[in-house]
Amino acid sequence: QVQLVESGGGSVQAGGSLRLSCTISGFTRSLYSMAWFRQGPGKERDEIAHLYGGGGCSAYYADSVKGRFTISQDNAKNTLYLQMNSLKPEDTATYYCAASAVRPNWCNIFLSGADYGYWGQGTQVTVSS
Repeated sequence: QVQLVESGGGSVQAGGSLRLSCTISGFTRSLYSMAWFRQGPGKERDEIAHLYGGGGCSAYYADSVKGRFTISQDNAKNTLYLQMNSLKPEDTATYYCAASAVRPNWCNIFLSGADYGYWGQGTQVTVSS
């Protein structure tokens, strides 16, 4: 079994920064794909960034966060991070980390949420203008 626990959410003013952490425990050797998703009020849950192969692939980002957010992974600590800079009110959402044993053929493929078998409980990020 695999468990994911997020932390680091909170409230911040527009232009500010936050760093989310996702601690992974359990049978982590099975995991290949790691991602951050978010779900804003009244919106669907969408992927915003992913890393495959323990960082062997370059990170990929949704256009909405490209250049502002950075996903990274510390394999020694079994922790996934999301550094969020230049936050905007539209970044307000519940953020989820997700893990999967699925191995995409290409690093730039965005898996669907259904491909991720393990999810954190979510952490709220609120950005005020």
